[in-house]
Amino acid sequence: GKDKIIFVTKEDHETPSTAELVADDPDDPYEEQGLILPNGDINWNCPCLGGMASGPCGEQFKSAFSCFHYSTEEIKGSDCVDQFRAMQECMQKYPDLYPQEDENEEKEKSSKDLEATPVEASVAKEEKGSS
Repeated sequence: GKDKIIFVTKEDHETPSTAELVADDPDDPYEEQGLILPNGDINWNCPCLGGMASGPCGEQFKSAFSCFHYSTEEIKGSDCVDQFRAMQECMQKYPDLYPQEDENEEKEKSSKDLEATPVEASVAKEEKGSS
């Protein structure tokens, strides 16, 4: 795999390191450049995308994200609804890879938020006082 396990002894730690640090090469095409490359293209390898560009819905994500990035509409991305819908439909097929907030949890949260509002508390007090 990509990881390598190395066991060291106490003596190994006491010996000064001989590792050489190599300065980053700004011309390295594989060096992380951020989300947008100097030429204006999208860096699909940017860790900031959280791996969304790969996986079973990677192509749909790339299509939607590209559309949004290059959109020139007044409301940016408003011309990308179909691409985002395709991405969402794909992600719903893989709930383990792309967890979605459960609708029931969302309803419970909103009802708990409503219970805590002062308006409802005052209405409840008024009802108790009128009986």
